[in-house]
Amino acid sequence: MSREILLLVDALAHEKNVSKAVVFTALEMALASATKKHFREDIEVQVKIERDTGNYRCFQSKQVVPDDAVENSFRQIGFSEALKLNAEIELGGFIEEPIETLEFDRIGAQAAKQVIFQKIRDAEREQNLNDFLDRKEYLISGTIKRMERGNAIVESGRIEAILPRDQMIPKENLRVGDRVRGYLQRVDRTSRGPSLVISRISPEFLIKLFQLEVPEIEEKLLEIKAAARDPGSRAKIAVKSNDPRIDPIGTCVGMRGSRVQSVITELTGERIDIILWAEDPATYVVNALAPAEISSIVVDEDKHAMDIVVNDENLAQAIGRGGQNVRLASELTGWLLNIMTEDESQKRNEEETSAISKLFMDKLDVDEEVATILVEEGFSSLEEIAYVPLEEMLEIEVLDEETITELRDRASNALLTAAIATEEKIERVTEDLLALEGMDIQLVRELAAKGINTQEELADLAADDLVEMTGIDIERANQIIIKAREPWFV
Repeated sequence: MSREILLLVDALAHEKNVSKAVVFTALEMALASATKKHFREDIEVQVKIERDTGNYRCFQSKQVVPDDAVENSFRQIGFSEALKLNAEIELGGFIEEPIETLEFDRIGAQAAKQVIFQKIRDAEREQNLNDFLDRKEYLISGTIKRMERGNAIVESGRIEAILPRDQMIPKENLRVGDRVRGYLQRVDRTSRGPSLVISRISPEFLIKLFQLEVPEIEEKLLEIKAAARDPGSRAKIAVKSNDPRIDPIGTCVGMRGSRVQSVITELTGERIDIILWAEDPATYVVNALAPAEISSIVVDEDKHAMDIVVNDENLAQAIGRGGQNVRLASELTGWLLNIMTEDESQKRNEEETSAISKLFMDKLDVDEEVATILVEEGFSSLEEIAYVPLEEMLEIEVLDEETITELRDRASNALLTAAIATEEKIERVTEDLLALEGMDIQLVRELAAKGINTQEELADLAADDLVEMTGIDIERANQIIIKAREPWFV
């Protein structure tokens, strides 16, 4: 019988393309399952097969627990009794006691066979999956084998992938037997084994399709820097040439549009804008918003945002239907884009200028003329007036050195007064706010500056409000708000 076991292991390992170790493990589990059925008691059975000879032995496994904690004598053994069997055993370990080894031909063969083949199928699937992942083939092509609750099960060689309904291109009608492609989004590992989840709406899918159609990308002569999609409707990709002799846009379009048309067909008619990538963010954004013409751009590095000014004729084109064009351009470039007309831009500039002038008039105790001069010279805050090098300020021809020195002193005093007021606010903050988990002195300072001085006031905020006020991440904000609201539930 031991020889039959070895022959069976060899045959199954060869037939299913899995290691002998997997087959031995599956066979041990099957023998243990079948052996257990011959006992009325609820025991834990372990089977060990010698890899060289095929001989096997059966054991009853019992966990070592304190003497007064034995609840099931068939699965547990007291510590003192276990020590008699193994002097080195520790609590939590297992004692294995030999039990009768049943003849192989007497074991429930059908039940054993089911366990064996299920284990081997799982191992075979895992092996095929690992082989696939090792090849780093993220673009999966296959045939729809069946539909399950709106999801498509795609068969690709020896592997199966799931195309969820929400990862299909809107309005495409896929049926059993259709050939389909998708981008490997993730690997889900469930009780039924690992499964590939693919997507037809991800930007990565668009990038992979261009890599197939444009060999220059594979040769590193061209590079796709980013992609953004409104699946089934419109997409944008940003391309860069690593060879000055190659036109990146023309190369991706192909002769008479053949290359880009192949991608469009795969994406069921999705319109694709091919954008020239630029290292300068403003130039990149202008390219991304094409074909709309831009009048001017104001870049805010701190907020990672840009104000895009267009004339009235280009406003609708820049925004796009339903905001599509500006939304895709924002996703492509990674910048927050605010589209406005020239009139709106002028009105905003006037409001900002007026606000800054008023600040200077109030805090520096100067008249409107001096405040206007400072604004026109590019100053927008008290900090700039106080800390910009004196040599730079002396370049303002209409102000003499004495006046400039006086303005710098007044700006410094105003900042100091504001800092003292902030410290006084912090001193008024109750101890319960400082004691909240996740809170630190810097955060307390920022909250005090915004008028949040007590735990009750903090609890009234939403997590989004706290993020907007302080710039902390949403996870930390949620934690702090939950802690602040704990007294509500007492």
